Amino acid sequence: MAVFNAVGRTDEPWLAIIDCSIDIGTRKALVVLRVPLSAIHQKQGAIGLQDCECIGLKISTRWNGPLVKDALVEIFGKAGMPQAIIKDGGTDLKKGVELYREVEYAKQVWVIEDLGHVAANALKAEFAERTAFSVFLEIIRKGAARIRQTDLASLLPPKIRTKGRFQGITELAQWAEKLLNLMGGQGRSKEDSELGMLRKAFRGLSQLRLFLEQFGATCRVTEQFLKLLKLKGLNQATYSEAKTLLKQLPDRSEVHARLSSWLDRHLHIQCRLAIGQLPLLVSSDAIESLFGKFKTIVQRNPQAELNRLVYIIPLLCGTHTSAQIDLALRGCSHGRMLDQIEQTIPPTLRQQRHRILDSASSDQIPETGNPARLKAG
Repeated sequence: MAVFNAVGRTDEPWLAIIDCSIDIGTRKALVVLRVPLSAIHQKQGAIGLQDCECIGLKISTRWNGPLVKDALVEIFGKAGMPQAIIKDGGTDLKKGVELYREVEYAKQVWVIEDLGHVAANALKAEFAERTAFSVFLEIIRKGAARIRQTDLASLLPPKIRTKGRFQGITELAQWAEKLLNLMGGQGRSKEDSELGMLRKAFRGLSQLRLFLEQFGATCRVTEQFLKLLKLKGLNQATYSEAKTLLKQLPDRSEVHARLSSWLDRHLHIQCRLAIGQLPLLVSSDAIESLFGKFKTIVQRNPQAELNRLVYIIPLLCGTHTSAQIDLALRGCSHGRMLDQIEQTIPPTLRQQRHRILDSASSDQIPETGNPARLKAG
């Protein structure tokens, strides 16, 4: 908490990455990270949590445009103004950033659309409505159920997500291509052989070979495109490399059209920032990683909620020396910590439950019982 309270302005130009966590209990967290513009150039690779600083953390039962805008006004009022904001396509964040940029002093802040979500939406637009894709998913679902409890379980496909399915779809495309090669071409197989069991489990997959070849090729190009820009950032050099990659896709491809449009818009932003050939960060993967680590910690509790553990989030970012930790412990008393928690973290469902049940049972303590122990819950 002391580290978080020490957040202030910086002279170095920086970007803000913002996102809302998934629902944990009845609440969601809005988190804002600060990343120096020079991070990718200095590291010569994709940034990690050690390159970020958590400058904003707000808890709410719901988030919408006005609430996000108010939170950004408060957070950037303390931490200073970013050069640009990186966000995904969520409607609450989109509206909140739009409202924030209507404030007079914030009109010069640029908005960067997270590349991973843009690519996933492009793949969805091209393939989601195709009959062959629906058939493919159905074959995978039934086939996985048939081999799950057999010796072929090692060949199970990657888990098919319901929400955000196309963000991890490349792994499924690669698995399908490898399975087709394993199943072989025409010709009969022995009834009781593993090959025969595999063909029977995923019956109909071979008929989709042409579709899967196109699907796999598009996913491979998209994956190379993402890897290039996430590792190197966007400047004139990587823009040219990315355009060359997209030439492997047909001109009529929805993925080609959307990613080309994204490239043109964001190269314009990179130029307008007047940073020369300094590569522009275009991914919010760091904040996704942050939420993943925090989720692992919180879900150890069977009644997972956003409680005071949310203040672990700033410690998962950046690096902290022993001297900084000692200074933080001396600078934030236990009483001050409890006061701030009471002001910023509403009572959890468990606390409310204990409070209600304790008050309801206060007059019903048996004469032979231990009143103090019974009241403690």
